[in-house]
Parts: sequence; C-alpha cells; structure tokens
Amino acid sequence: MIVVTGATGNVGRPLVRALVAAGEQVTAVSRHSPRESAAGVRHHQADLAEPQTLKPALDGAETLFLLTSGDFMAAGGDLGQVLDVVRASGVRRVVLLSSLGVSTGDHPSEMEDAVRQSGLGWTMLRPGGFHSNTLQWAGAVRAGRTVAAPFGDVALPTVDPDDIAEAAAVVLRDASHAGRVHELTGPAPVSPRQQAAAIGGALGEPVRFVEQTRAEARAEMARFMPEPVADATLAMLGAPSDGLLRVRPDVERLLGRPPRSFAEWAARNAAAFR
Repeated sequence: MIVVTGATGNVGRPLVRALVAAGEQVTAVSRHSPRESAAGVRHHQADLAEPQTLKPALDGAETLFLLTSGDFMAAGGDLGQVLDVVRASGVRRVVLLSSLGVSTGDHPSEMEDAVRQSGLGWTMLRPGGFHSNTLQWAGAVRAGRTVAAPFGDVALPTVDPDDIAEAAAVVLRDASHAGRVHELTGPAPVSPRQQAAAIGGALGEPVRFVEQTRAEARAEMARFMPEPVADATLAMLGAPSDGLLRVRPDVERLLGRPPRSFAEWAARNAAAFR
C-alpha cells in the first residue's frame, strides 16, 4: 500500500488519481476531510505537526509520499519525529517532495537530510516553481484582466503539478528509484509577463501585465509569509542562480514524453481565471 500525504493539494490530488488508475491501494492523508474522494481510496485525517496522528494511516504501508507544507514549518513541526513514526510503522521507503532550490543551494537541505538519516529508503523529487502558483492571480484576472508581479521578464522553467504527480506515481511504484534524486522542470523558461499572455490566450482576450516594484511585491507577500521568507524569495526570483534557469530532462525520462508547457496548463485551467 502507498500512503500519500498532502492528498488534497495541487500534487496530491492528481497523484492519488494516478496511483488508483495504476491499480495501487492508496491511503490519502490530509489535515482536513476532502470534499470528494476517489473510489476505493481510504482517507485518513492527520496533521504532520502531531506525528502520532499519522500512525493509523501507515498500517500495512510500504511506501510514503511525504509532502510538508509551510504551515508544518510555521507550527514548529519536527520531521525527525514524523520519520520516527514512519519507520516504526514498517514503511520501507519515503518519496519526499523537496525543491529544486536544494540542488542550487538556494533552499536549505534540512528536510532531505532528515530523510537520508532516517534509516529508511528514500527518493527525492526536486521540482521548480509550479505553473499553478499563478492561481494567486486568479482574482485580479477575473476582476480586471490584470496581473501584477515583480521581475516581469525573469524567466524560470516552472513545472505542471500534474507532471510532478505523474512522476511521483512512477517513482512510488518502482523501488529501483531508491537513493535517487529527480529534478523536475517544465520544457522551457517562462516569465511572469509571458504567463499573463498565456492566460489571456487561454481566455481568448488580453490580460494586462503590471510590473510591481520589489517594495510593492514585498508588502503583498508579507501578508501571508514571514518577512525573511519574502525577502529570500524576492532575492531568488530577482536574480536566480544559473541552476534555477536550466531546464532538466528528468520529467521526460520518467514519463516518456515532454513536460507540459505553461500555456498547456493555462488552457486546461482557464475556468479558474474566467
């Protein structure tokens, strides 16, 4: 059996669907009850910040997809305690959703270090930014066909969360990926200005791009993240390292097809912006 944490999120939902379609037994774990659940999927409500709540979901599981949220870190979550519960439950391997920033040194490696030191088998998935991060613009696009963001012409190879989910499904079902790191990006770098244009293309009408100053972006970000995190994020987005700019081949290697572009994602999710 495979246990999927974060099962109601942008990666977790399509991952559960992909695993069920492949005939796997799945337990979907989330902090809140899902609005809908795939047929044949067992759901368990748990909070990783309280590791013992995860224990019942792990009964009979061999592999765990581990996704930690910003809320987990903000609550002072201890991944070591989570992994102690996982190991004691008999799980053999953890697939961790990490970050491409670990590869480039832009993000800390503490989460990966904890998994490597846990005594469990492991596989690391390191995606770049998600195409779906642009859903934060949906309200402004619906209200006024406008997108406001900083660094309008800085292009990064963002990735479709459905591609991350499909890659995770492959890795979870194949133990030969143990001890490996997969870096996941989209097919080409895309800038915020180009993303706004692609959303407009999906809607069939123009979406205007307004470039924010760093101060404007910082003030907006500070409403939902700690100021040091906002500063670090803006520094990374404004002057990304060469490693963050480079397209990786791992999605195509894992899935046997090219990764989906931002324009494809926007066309599939146009309803969110209407």
